[in-house]
Amino acid sequence: MKTKSKIPMRQCIGCREMKSKKEMIRVLKTPEDEIILDATGKKNGRGAYLCFSRECLEKAIKSHGLERSLKASIPDEVYQSLKKEFEAIEK
Repeated sequence: MKTKSKIPMRQCIGCREMKSKKEMIRVLKTPEDEIILDATGKKNGRGAYLCFSRECLEKAIKSHGLERSLKASIPDEVYQSLKKEFEAIEK
């Protein structure tokens, strides 16, 4: 008998919904305190997950969910670069 493999689930910090890890994108705080998008999901650092929608990013910014998850204060320039990267992914 073949057992079903477990699907890793993560919670979106914007809409707070549980989804599979493959349906989300990881925002990463590297050991050098740089905040980037991690498309592979395998880079070193503290990560937080977001749905592929711009609304979830806006909710995470408004509720400070990203700052809470990454345990760091995030400057406005980083939010602007994240928005630009999200726009590039959506197209």
